[in-house]
Amino acid sequence: MRKNRPLTFILFVLIVSTDVLETVAQFCFKKTALLQHSVTITSISDALRFISVAVANPFLWLALLAVAVLFCLWVTILSKIDLSVAIPVASFSYITIPLVSIIFFGEKIPFLRWIGIGFILLGVILVSLSSHRQGKET
Repeated sequence: MRKNRPLTFILFVLIVSTDVLETVAQFCFKKTALLQHSVTITSISDALRFISVAVANPFLWLALLAVAVLFCLWVTILSKIDLSVAIPVASFSYITIPLVSIIFFGEKIPFLRWIGIGFILLGVILVSLSSHRQGKET
């Protein structure tokens, strides 16, 4: 078993970059979905029409590109830091995605959900601090 590695500033920036890419991907997937206008698929021709509209949408391709880059970054991050540290720190998208949904899609976020988002942010801070301390102790 390998020794635990601390969360460095560079790794933190890479993890935040994955959150940005995750937010971009989700935004683009939502834009793609909005162009479908509540499609109901009841036949093969409906499914083919759905796919053809989605594939023709540049937002879908941007989302897939973001996911591909996200995958490469994530593999790099996980080769350098423990999964138990990376996952909580990578939870910033739980904050950025609701903000994007408010700004660009006019969605309403209830107060109770904001409280939950606040707890997630607090958890991210605590995990980051505990990992930083662990690196100093070893």
